[in-house]
Amino acid sequence: MNGVDRIDGIGDNGRALGGFLRARRGRVAPEHVGLTGGRRRRVRGLRREELAQLAGISVDYYVRLEQGRATQPSPEVLDALATALGLDAAERGHLATLACAGRGPAPRARVSPLLQRLLDAMAHFPAFVTDHRLDVVAWNSLGDDLMGGLSDPARRDRNQARFLFLDPVSGVVFPEWEDRAVEAVGQLRVAAGRYPDDAELSALITDLSARSDDFRRIWATGEVVMCAAGRKRVRHPTAGLLTLDYETLHVPAAPGETGLVVHVFSAEGGSREAAALARSGREDQGVRGASP
Repeated sequence: MNGVDRIDGIGDNGRALGGFLRARRGRVAPEHVGLTGGRRRRVRGLRREELAQLAGISVDYYVRLEQGRATQPSPEVLDALATALGLDAAERGHLATLACAGRGPAPRARVSPLLQRLLDAMAHFPAFVTDHRLDVVAWNSLGDDLMGGLSDPARRDRNQARFLFLDPVSGVVFPEWEDRAVEAVGQLRVAAGRYPDDAELSALITDLSARSDDFRRIWATGEVVMCAAGRKRVRHPTAGLLTLDYETLHVPAAPGETGLVVHVFSAEGGSREAAALARSGREDQGVRGASP
């Protein structure tokens, strides 16, 4: 690996935009947009000229976009490209971010006493907080247990991406490992687009690209993921495999500070998972309340 400029232009607006377009172009099957695939095609997905035609722009201009020589396309061009590529809302937002000049500096993470108090008050809901680099910067007791021991840095890395791609234990904690890995890469790509001058973020992506074949494989797809809600399977150290609902809550950024993401897990009342979380919560309270 030869620096961040080898990874789809991380830290470089033009190369990042071109790399994203190239990756997404490779994911569009020609037959899905009314074109004939054929066996003699030399490229995966759409050719440059095919995408340019679908978007209604010149081939020369599109080539300059992919090569990083045209870095500020108009909103109309971006919309046409997004439509031709079938991008969803998160991917459209990322495309617009990459084409926007003058993005801000990397934010600083700050966990307020109030936020930590709220985490601790959610006694029956595992919760933890991440910044834009996927560093886990705060958690409650149940979140500590559920995520593999966040309170002990010797037990697991507190960066979610490093934990997923460099620690085999992550496959035990997250049985649906591939889904969690795609989420992490997609979130890092969004952050890299927003903060191209963040040296720590670039170093993290470079390191993971150098050390993990899986990271490079997923990064090459151009995956974009925004934190949302849904359901995940997580293996608790004592309760075993749990299927939990999750919600992500965004803490608004203050001037000069980051907006953090709170990840909260819960279970439907009366379920085995709800009983397991309640039992774990009581056990944790018992440990904290015990005499030394």
